[in-house]
Amino acid sequence: MLNQLTSMIFTTSFGYSVIRITAPILFAALASVVAEKAGVVNIGLEGIMMFSSLFGVLFAYWTNSWLVGVIGALVIGAIFGLIIGVFALKLKTNIVLAGTAINIAGSGGTIFLLYMFTGLRGNTANLTTPQMLIPRINIPLIKSIPVIGPIFSGHSVLTYIAFILVAVVWVLLYKTPLGLRIRAVGENPNAADSVGVSVLKTQYIAIMLSGALAGLGGAFMSMYYSQSWNTGITAGRGFIAMAAQAMGQCEPVGTMLSSLLFGFASALGNKMEGLPGFSSYLVASIPYIVTVVGLAIYAVTQLKKARKRG
Repeated sequence: MLNQLTSMIFTTSFGYSVIRITAPILFAALASVVAEKAGVVNIGLEGIMMFSSLFGVLFAYWTNSWLVGVIGALVIGAIFGLIIGVFALKLKTNIVLAGTAINIAGSGGTIFLLYMFTGLRGNTANLTTPQMLIPRINIPLIKSIPVIGPIFSGHSVLTYIAFILVAVVWVLLYKTPLGLRIRAVGENPNAADSVGVSVLKTQYIAIMLSGALAGLGGAFMSMYYSQSWNTGITAGRGFIAMAAQAMGQCEPVGTMLSSLLFGFASALGNKMEGLPGFSSYLVASIPYIVTVVGLAIYAVTQLKKARKRG
């Protein structure tokens, strides 16, 4: 059994699966990083991804264009980020409750919207056409390299964008005036306000950027990963992304590495389903077990750092 598992992990197909599964988690984790840096916890990532994944498919279906679908999902994500911002920042609702409300609405509201717009129940498989699906890209030169080519080439456009965004988010946060304002507001809003930074405006921008990034993750799920929308499509990835952000200490590169860990765990669970001798319940719980273990390790390291500072 162990030999089977080992031989399965050390294959190019497994490496390809890890990259593929990591992408939507990474989108949402980067969304969490941007919001957290501004001091606004976006707990509604799961719900935003649900709504964005649905509307990405609908926009793509209405226009017969995957690109319009992706842009539509991004915009829907930004709008729901703005909604959370309005409730939390303007109406002074607890931001955790606002995000939780979006998550709850994402579970049932998307089913209602699907039926209202299409008359379908549960999934959009009957609507899917090749033009609606995000295309794959074979990278010249790399695709011909043994081992490396089969792992890193042939992914969807959004997969590569997810990893490129790690660098983009880092540059945004640490090399631009907006990033400086976001970090200043997150670290000390009163000090930022005293030097003329609009705290509310900066937080609105951050929560909308966070929503837009989560929207891309939603589009990835329905327009590439599952190739249609269905109930429960995100399967807790929004919450896993928050754990990845925490484990990555709210830094883009660390968050990417944590996301890869969760991608590895999910890919391992998927592969183990086909092996005899493994409980299906145990296999399904692997990503969540890794999440709990990872957060426990993160909490212990943070406590040690706090004691050293004390």
